[in-house]
Amino acid sequence: MMAKTLLCGLVALLPAALGFVVPTASSSAFASGSGVAHVSATTAPSAVSRPTMAMERSYIMIKPDGVQRGLVGKIITRFEERGYKLAGLKLKQADEALLKKHYKDLVDKPFFPKLLAYMISGPVVCMAWEGKDVVAMGRKMLGETNPLASAPGTIRGDFCLEVGRNICHGSDSIENANKEIALWFGEAEVVDHESAMQDWIYE
Repeated sequence: MMAKTLLCGLVALLPAALGFVVPTASSSAFASGSGVAHVSATTAPSAVSRPTMAMERSYIMIKPDGVQRGLVGKIITRFEERGYKLAGLKLKQADEALLKKHYKDLVDKPFFPKLLAYMISGPVVCMAWEGKDVVAMGRKMLGETNPLASAPGTIRGDFCLEVGRNICHGSDSIENANKEIALWFGEAEVVDHESAMQDWIYE
């Protein structure tokens, strides 16, 4: 009887030691011989607060040379490791009509036919990235349009040498990012979702 009373006391203390809030209860379960104690937790850990800042999206495209050189994974890793969230991703073979819409400000430039031939020479990887200041930071991560002017550590500074083979495109403004995402993705192809890493990146 003494051993049963001692065991009952230890069971009563254990939940409190583990941080549970336990309603006052008698040792009737043990006294009745069932040997089962019912413990209920009445509180749960508070949820980590979500960031309140508005999250931007940027359109980042890996051009045919980046795809053919096997740099897709490395470029995606750069954005993920920085803390940005991937909201849209697909491999696409662009056609002339789509590229003329995308590069509408360059269509009349003398170098456009060469640019067009380059961009339809193989598939591109279309990405929509989401996060704080992703448009401006995405441009910094890509580097200068001329790879030779790009700092080491940037994508172009590390992986390419020629303007005509500069691996990737990044939106230059929030407005253009929204237009480019709408141009390259269908509405259902860009996904709103919560990332498990978000609470560890934003305060």
